[in-house]
Amino acid sequence: MRLPGVGEKTAEAIIAYRGARKFTSPADIMNVKGIGPKKYEKMRPFLKAQ
Repeated sequence: MRLPGVGEKTAEAIIAYRGARKFTSPADIMNVKGIGPKKYEKMRPFLKAQ
């Protein structure tokens, strides 16, 4: 799956973050280096946390 605004380095950072801790809400993705409010708004419709 591809997310808007996410390249290879950001994808690797997301995977590393997910391996270290759980995402409890979609907004948690902004804790990943390289993802700020603008990128989050682009990808928000595609995110879900359980």
